[in-house]
Amino acid sequence: MFDQPPAAARTNPERSFTDEVRSLRLGDGEIFRGEGVLAVTKALLQSGVAYVGGYQGAPMSHLVDVLVESQDLLDELGVHLETCTSEASAAALLGASINYPLRGCVTWKSIVGTNVAADALSNLASPGVVGGALIVVGEDYGEGASIIQERSHAFALKSSVWLMDPRPNLPTIVHCVEKGFELSEASNTPVMIELRIRACHVSGEFVAKNNVAPAISRNARLAEPIPQDYARISHPPSTYLQEKLKVDVRLPAAQRFIVEQGLNELLPGEREDLGIIVQGGIANVTLRGLDRLGLGDAFGAVKVPTLVLNVTYPLVPDQIADFCKGKRAVLVVEEGAPDYLEQEIGALLRKRDIGARLHGKDVLPMAGEYTAEVVTEGLLKFFAQTANDIDLSKPMQALETARAGRAEAQRLIGAPLPLRPPGFCTGCPERPVFSAIKLLEREVGKVHISADIGCHAFATLAPFNLGNTILGYGMSLAAAAGVAPVLQKRTISVMGDGGFWHNGLLSGVSSAMFNRGDRVLVVMQNGYTSATGAQFLPSSAGNRRDGENTSDIATTLRAMGVRWLRTIRTYNVSTMLATLREAVTTKEQGLKVIIADGECQLARQRRIRPQLAAALKRGERVIRTRYGIDDAVCTGDHSCIRLSGCPSLTIKPSPDPLRDDPIASVVNSCVGCGLCGEVADAAVLCPSFYKAEIVQNPSRWDRALTRVRTAVIGWLQGKESVAHAR
Repeated sequence: MFDQPPAAARTNPERSFTDEVRSLRLGDGEIFRGEGVLAVTKALLQSGVAYVGGYQGAPMSHLVDVLVESQDLLDELGVHLETCTSEASAAALLGASINYPLRGCVTWKSIVGTNVAADALSNLASPGVVGGALIVVGEDYGEGASIIQERSHAFALKSSVWLMDPRPNLPTIVHCVEKGFELSEASNTPVMIELRIRACHVSGEFVAKNNVAPAISRNARLAEPIPQDYARISHPPSTYLQEKLKVDVRLPAAQRFIVEQGLNELLPGEREDLGIIVQGGIANVTLRGLDRLGLGDAFGAVKVPTLVLNVTYPLVPDQIADFCKGKRAVLVVEEGAPDYLEQEIGALLRKRDIGARLHGKDVLPMAGEYTAEVVTEGLLKFFAQTANDIDLSKPMQALETARAGRAEAQRLIGAPLPLRPPGFCTGCPERPVFSAIKLLEREVGKVHISADIGCHAFATLAPFNLGNTILGYGMSLAAAAGVAPVLQKRTISVMGDGGFWHNGLLSGVSSAMFNRGDRVLVVMQNGYTSATGAQFLPSSAGNRRDGENTSDIATTLRAMGVRWLRTIRTYNVSTMLATLREAVTTKEQGLKVIIADGECQLARQRRIRPQLAAALKRGERVIRTRYGIDDAVCTGDHSCIRLSGCPSLTIKPSPDPLRDDPIASVVNSCVGCGLCGEVADAAVLCPSFYKAEIVQNPSRWDRALTRVRTAVIGWLQGKESVAHAR
């Protein structure tokens, strides 16, 4: 079992963005190569951004991560970087641009992050801005998403925040970032740029420019604040005029800028009777579909005129009308529901008496990710209904051939391919907690589990299947408030240390204390926001500037008035089970909190591997712990697997010819956390697990001890052989 590292050792894991940081220094005319997120980061510095803030979350994590490691460069330019504790605090940063000519950018994962930031965004959009305000959101939508399936478009419409959806190539993404600041300043309105997963990770290159130091910055501070202007405060009566300014002044200014700067792209084609209007973010997929149909190529040479909307809100009515005039039919390719663009374009065509027949969700799915195959199939349906003169027989045959190939592969397999849901990493310190909860339920019966956002949400899947609801990041304790009063047994809420600081402290703990809630809370204290790349937390042993602790969860809980508080090492399943049992059955009323303490295993491995490698290089003694299973002792009931779910714990054929059932086995991915043995002990399973220590650079004592052990074992085995012979 792992020893708990000292606080000073629990620093950020060994990660390096050396190449990315170096590329941020490229100057005028040099070629920048990398991913979409990194291109955005470089574009911000080229645009003279004065401050950047964000809350970690894929697919946008690297924007802040790279800037954290670029502190020297930021110091040179005078750019302030704020690593925020929530999306709401990140959005509130943009308040600097309301009164001051400062360009600011904030970032997070959408749509959940935008939900959290909604209050600040409304109060930002109402007074408007004088400095460019950019909100870069990772539009985590589609089959690769980790969140609920919604779109940021609704927030743009609600708050009158302009929405850019750049075509996924690096020059366009960089251009939209630079012009996004200008659009914001030209219309005094915040601008949101949504980067879909495919845009965040698209690779490419663009010609870089010199980084620009902001005129007002940490290196060039203002002597005095600006005078107060009540008209720029989002409070009645100012808000009445601000609403009119949104519609009468800012909207027309934005539409003029979009046209004058050519932010939307028109790809001309020979078929003037047909047209396609597509969101910039899925333009590449649409071009790929046209390529498959022989109606274009992947570089934008299309036979059907295509309007690529790099700005999806606001639309420019004249631009849409001019594109649709004279066409028999127009296809709107809009990913996700509701069909905001299709409805707005349809209303516009009717109002202007333009006779083009509008297609969209009738030939394309209403919901779900628009993959290349989905869009190609939609294009086939569109052209089949509107262009009988286009020969689609070969593309249709190719599509059917591909489908037949998949069907034949499925037939040969003989059964549907098994799903591969996400799961805990090998050695994850959170898995033992859920093993203990499973053992607890064996004693007291089923318990309502209020789950949360984070790695621990994997417990809702097999083999644990623990968790009834997920209501939001840090919301598990609050989500149990309505259930707890109607159940005989206490509810258990689970949240991570990231969720605790994000929302759980106030929405959960403070509310439960105020309302005298009699519930159980388990806080997974693994030291980092692990699911998003192991960023620092307020309770981490250090932050990006020093190695000092900012806050402590246990101390904070005591300050909030929590009396029943236990801190337990997660890998000790028996102790965790006993603590959970006490929390659920004690007659003491009130909130009971268990801090399940265990460092993120991925972070630990990244931290110790360089240390072990260096020790081996110096010739020092190094011990690695591994676990295994005695084939002769294992009974083959696999309870250990059902209770731990470790990826390194699997099955293999029994070497005993008299036993047909497969036995358990520990494979080479084992990191020696000891959970398998702990579970076997806590659940009183078969004693088949053994612990092995691999000693590298052994000492003389190690060698002598090994010789003695080998001799004793050999003698005992010899006696056993003699006994069997008799």
